[in-house]
Amino acid sequence: MAIESSIEWTGSTWNPVTGCTKLSAGCQNCYAERMAKRLQAMGQSNYAKGFAVACHEQVLDLPLRWKRPRLVFVNSMSDLFHDAVPVDFIQEVFKVMRQARHHIFQVLTKRAERLAQLSPVLGWPGNVWMGVTVEQSDYKSRIDYLCLTDAAVKFLSIEPLLDDLGELDLFGIDWVIVGGESGPGARPMQAEWVRAIRDQCLHRQVPFFFKQWGGLHKKKAGRTLDGRAWDQMPLPTPDPLTTSG
Repeated sequence: MAIESSIEWTGSTWNPVTGCTKLSAGCQNCYAERMAKRLQAMGQSNYAKGFAVACHEQVLDLPLRWKRPRLVFVNSMSDLFHDAVPVDFIQEVFKVMRQARHHIFQVLTKRAERLAQLSPVLGWPGNVWMGVTVEQSDYKSRIDYLCLTDAAVKFLSIEPLLDDLGELDLFGIDWVIVGGESGPGARPMQAEWVRAIRDQCLHRQVPFFFKQWGGLHKKKAGRTLDGRAWDQMPLPTPDPLTTSG
């Protein structure tokens, strides 16, 4: 069975790595850390060390067992390019993604410099979408590192959006996701910040996906912007997204 996801822009999750460490402002209220501690308390074996970085070879072949095509978020509970993840393990993850060509894999990192350094030894298949998180203007340099990679599809996850990002260099970018922070201690997001990014995407003809307004009660806040949902994607996605394999 696939691990179905409630994340609006994906269908399933695959976590060959779990655990992480805080790196930048967007990590302050990390949902994965909260969830990892709950799973540790429940006795889930992959979280025996809580939110410490751990590689799980036993789940590497999981996508190969999913027969129906799906959209897969890789490491929703970690960062594949964390310094504690060995290069050879990252290469093993990429090997599986190359073999499972019937799926589309979405990889997201805040460690864009290491991503760019390792890009030449990863062997990028066309079914891997590579993204970087840009939560504040201080981190826009991550976009430059992303563009140095050989990923066929490059995207930005601007979540949680914490300030006005100003002008974005969207040349070579295939998709932009924007969302506000949710959960305890959620920091507010201004509508004008979101509109500024959307308008740049429209101007550059870059697909724009608005994930949520966020807040403590994100479902109540909703995910419509100026009266409509923005669910644009860079390529046709597997249909359906959340069927069991």
